[in-house]
Amino acid sequence: MPPALVTALMLTLSNIFMTFAWYGHLKHKAAPLAAVVMISWGIAFFEYWLAVPANRIGSAALTAPQLKGMQEIISILVFAVFSYFWLGQPVTPRQALGFALIIAAAFLIVEK
Repeated sequence: MPPALVTALMLTLSNIFMTFAWYGHLKHKAAPLAAVVMISWGIAFFEYWLAVPANRIGSAALTAPQLKGMQEIISILVFAVFSYFWLGQPVTPRQALGFALIIAAAFLIVEK
């Protein structure tokens, strides 16, 4: 499998973990903050086990700015799906346009 594809898949999985670590607790606002921080930190531990190797593998085919651009695109797409399905908060058309502009900017970085 090409390094760029492996990287994209691993970054997608890592972003799923990190999105849950950062925003998953918003569904459970009654939970104590200290517990939320510790749980989020535990989830982020697994995110690092995907993100760091993904960037190492991806560096065989992509530059660091290209890796960052790819990560930003994946992050926004994962967040939009997460927001809708986990939090029940669909992205508004205005927010979608803002995300699309960020994705367009990141795409300019990723493309050779």
